[in-house]
Amino acid sequence: MHAPVLLEEVLEGLAITPGGTYVDGTLGGGGHAEAILERVGPEGRLLGIDRDPAALALARERLVRFPGAILVRGAYADMISLARQNGIDSADGVLLDIGVSSMQLDTSERGFSFQRDAALDMRMDPDLPRTAADWVNETPESDLADVLWRYGEERASRRIARFIAKARARAPIRTTGALAELVARAKGGARGRIHPATQTFQALRIAVNDELGQLERGLESALLLLKTGGRLAVISFHSLEDRIVKRRLSEHVGRRESLEAGGERWIATSPRARWVVKSPRMAGEDEVKRNPRARSARLRVVERID
Repeated sequence: MHAPVLLEEVLEGLAITPGGTYVDGTLGGGGHAEAILERVGPEGRLLGIDRDPAALALARERLVRFPGAILVRGAYADMISLARQNGIDSADGVLLDIGVSSMQLDTSERGFSFQRDAALDMRMDPDLPRTAADWVNETPESDLADVLWRYGEERASRRIARFIAKARARAPIRTTGALAELVARAKGGARGRIHPATQTFQALRIAVNDELGQLERGLESALLLLKTGGRLAVISFHSLEDRIVKRRLSEHVGRRESLEAGGERWIATSPRARWVVKSPRMAGEDEVKRNPRARSARLRVVERID
């Protein structure tokens, strides 16, 4: 069963109110949602959102005993419209657990992992028009190099893109195994603890699913949906996501700016927020032993204020 990361830290950060209304924008297997529903009680509600119909099906089984669970298919960037469609005008808390889920990684035919050879897909929403194979085979070499650098922070991005362009000119690259081996050849040298294709796969997954665009829009949507005093908890798993989370939330928390004529003024994006957890909370040793995925998880929390 899905093991939710930083569960106690999330529940503490959200300060769950019995009878409250909450949104889990990245429902996944429903682990966080289950714990939230147990705390809000029979009078509470939780809107669970996920783009992946397979995840929704599993979550429905897990959460069937909760009358306040409202589960919908969609993107968390659209949470305001999804909430209003389901009779929710505001929320006491929103949770975003960013990135690929363990279930998606473990389902080889989804093409997120190179641990087993499978079709190069990587779509969180199977109705998205372009697979990772489409990106790899159709994106111009220079643009592909930019994607690998920007989303994967891959230093060998241009060399990898060149190898891909030469290979696909001979035959399309269709499987995870073929791409992983191609990247390993492009990077050369001895293989370390981390597979040489890790950053390339991360970059393609982010591009295919517009993950960073979803994150930017989702953070703004969440803050707008929150009641005054409501909290937003965000779990990220790599530096690209965490930088966006920290920057966007900091804009709403605001800062003092000195004026040329003397004095200061406070600069902040509306709606205003305050930090509850600014320095990211990390998983402890015991949780990492139980759930290795938690090793890179970072939690930040803000509260909406007037």
